[in-house]
Amino acid sequence: MMKPAFCLLIGLSWPRPALGWAAAVEDPPAPWGIVVQENSLRISAGILQRQVQLDDGNVSTRHLTVAGTECLAGPAREFSFNVSFAEPNRRPQVPSFAQEQDQAIDTTRHFAPETDSTRVAMGDDESAGVRWLPPVAVEAASWDRGFEPADLQITSPGGKRHRLTLQSRARKDTSLEGLEVRLCYEIHDGYPVIRKWVEVTQHGPRWLKLDRLMIDDLELADSCRGRTLLTPEERGAGSSVIAFGSRDGTYGLIAVSEVPSALREIRDSGTMGYADSWFEWVLGPGETFVSEPVFHFAFSGAVTPTVSAVSTPLDRAVEGPYFGFLREHVGIAADQRQIPAPQWCSWTHFKRDLNDAVVREQAALAARCGFSLILLDQGWQRGLVGTQPDVAKFPEFAATCRYVRSLGLDLGLWVSCYRSEDSPDVQRMPEARSRPLIRRDGGFGMSFASPWRRSYAEDLARVSRRYDVSYFKQDFTNLKFGDLAEGHDSRTRKESLLRGLRGLLEAQDMLRELRPGVTAEMTHEIYWGTPGVPCDVAALKHASAYHIPPNDYAGAGPTNGRVRQDQPADVDPLRDQLRTGAWHARQRLYAHRGLPLYALEYYAAHAVNIRGSLTPELLDRQICSWLMGVPAVFAGDLASLSDENIAQYRQRFDLLKRLEQEHGIYRQLQFSGVPAPTDEDWHWWGKLTPEGTGAVIVLRGSGGAEERAVNIPWVRPDWKYRVQACLAERDLGVFSGESLQSGELRLRLPPLGQEILELRLE
Repeated sequence: MMKPAFCLLIGLSWPRPALGWAAAVEDPPAPWGIVVQENSLRISAGILQRQVQLDDGNVSTRHLTVAGTECLAGPAREFSFNVSFAEPNRRPQVPSFAQEQDQAIDTTRHFAPETDSTRVAMGDDESAGVRWLPPVAVEAASWDRGFEPADLQITSPGGKRHRLTLQSRARKDTSLEGLEVRLCYEIHDGYPVIRKWVEVTQHGPRWLKLDRLMIDDLELADSCRGRTLLTPEERGAGSSVIAFGSRDGTYGLIAVSEVPSALREIRDSGTMGYADSWFEWVLGPGETFVSEPVFHFAFSGAVTPTVSAVSTPLDRAVEGPYFGFLREHVGIAADQRQIPAPQWCSWTHFKRDLNDAVVREQAALAARCGFSLILLDQGWQRGLVGTQPDVAKFPEFAATCRYVRSLGLDLGLWVSCYRSEDSPDVQRMPEARSRPLIRRDGGFGMSFASPWRRSYAEDLARVSRRYDVSYFKQDFTNLKFGDLAEGHDSRTRKESLLRGLRGLLEAQDMLRELRPGVTAEMTHEIYWGTPGVPCDVAALKHASAYHIPPNDYAGAGPTNGRVRQDQPADVDPLRDQLRTGAWHARQRLYAHRGLPLYALEYYAAHAVNIRGSLTPELLDRQICSWLMGVPAVFAGDLASLSDENIAQYRQRFDLLKRLEQEHGIYRQLQFSGVPAPTDEDWHWWGKLTPEGTGAVIVLRGSGGAEERAVNIPWVRPDWKYRVQACLAERDLGVFSGESLQSGELRLRLPPLGQEILELRLE
């Protein structure tokens, strides 16, 4: 029953933005707290307020306001899902691995640029031995139809977290007897955010299935329906970060889902939950399902013109307190280790044709260029999959690795979740292969929805210790095809999709625990399909880096072998392609700006010179473009580079390493109040600390004025800064922060020119 009325109020002041220019345009302080009075619950997180009503056992959000402005169209359903009971009442029967297998699926047949090219239908035959009775709908707004009045509890599980839990059980006189639902809301001191998830426990004796689960089932008002994607929605996966705002841009909500990959859905109405096409979960007696969290982050303030663009409260929120919340409370795995950049990858011109001589040659050139890490992509292993070196190509793989390390380079290896018939994994755990069998490059996909995920992490840790490997690129997919076999975790093939994704993410945590210094990168392929999905919040909570789609070979020239300077090639198109590749990198990184870009990799800046195609200007454009995030990944045959290219790469990489060491530029990004990326006019962005020191990267496109006022909104107005043009090696003078904000700094660049401005306190 409802506990006696009481009031809990957590009073805090609004955290002023660290960058002085933005501080003047944000809304005034507001409290943080949870207030309970009679049948009303008010959750206050600064400018974000949520009022939840409890009437006759029903739970419904009646108001969701930002800075006092209503954002809801009407009372919310709060959460909703369907329950279907198994008939007969038993766990669904799953096939043993020894039973006759379906014909193996060859994933190479599914390579295609189209969305969902690897789609496999989830049929009814995966729930052998039971049928599911017609579903019963459950939603908090109509709990009185079958549930007891909600009990509530307020706790503080951490010093900066405060949680409201609403808990209710189905009544004994209903078909749902024994089912318990807990709604959890969290606020976090100092951030205008309310995080929410759902927990469902089956205390009764019956087996059941959950589907159509919406974690936050609400409808935003038309006045708050303007959508801004802060991560892409493509290749079968919805965006994980979408801003819903007012037409004038002065207030709104950033809707964020921590559900992984294509299992996520954020509807145009604002409802957040699981995609109906891919989600279901089976619960037996005594079992609990806990959903991934979702949250709303509020923004409000003035839309302010600058000399070059407009500054919106959404952009200021994203680049400031929103990123702070992700790092402090959601957790970003990349924050736990040094960023491995710049790095070179072997794939573009070498593909699988790696050997000891090639690696030694390219490693020596990479060291001369100033790279920090080289990644040996597919081709170093026996049989192309697994983690056993190919002794024909590498008679002494340990010696090859020692040579790479002797040059001062870190070493990375490509790995996959596929194993050949004779691999130790399959010999030891043959039933750990996915069912249906997924074939690729002579190997079979292994199941992350089985105990093999622990073996996988332990194996990578062993390889890391044996060869002093500090980076793993995890590639290939089998998750999207489902997995259902005796001894695996899944009860239905459809359920295996979320279980497999959770298992993959759990393996990242295991590897980090076993080898804290190792960077575990996931590719878009392993996370769903081929080609794969964009990055999301769930991936970055667990993986230290993410390889965003698509792979880009612009400017690499023919990639069916090593670069030959005598091969026929028209140099001008290659130069155009190199420039286009740099533009693609900025586009793709900016499209993911709702995530920390320092954890993302876009493939690839091609360190390739074919008969003079890589000019000094194009090389600098690569450096600057990838610096929207971090300078990863470079690829291509380094033997094609001229001595001048090598010297320039070394000079530029040394510059980036110094800027990172002195200012920590890689983990910074500011983009409010300046032009959005373009390859026709000027645009720029910041890599500045809260004090306003660091770097500003400026690019001119094919057009635009010869000289441009470059405003820097992210400095402190009352401080003084010395500005250095690093590429031109020119001191531009000392400016007040106010003058930098107002655009008194003017820069002249040629068409397709670029500059890195360093700001230091004077």
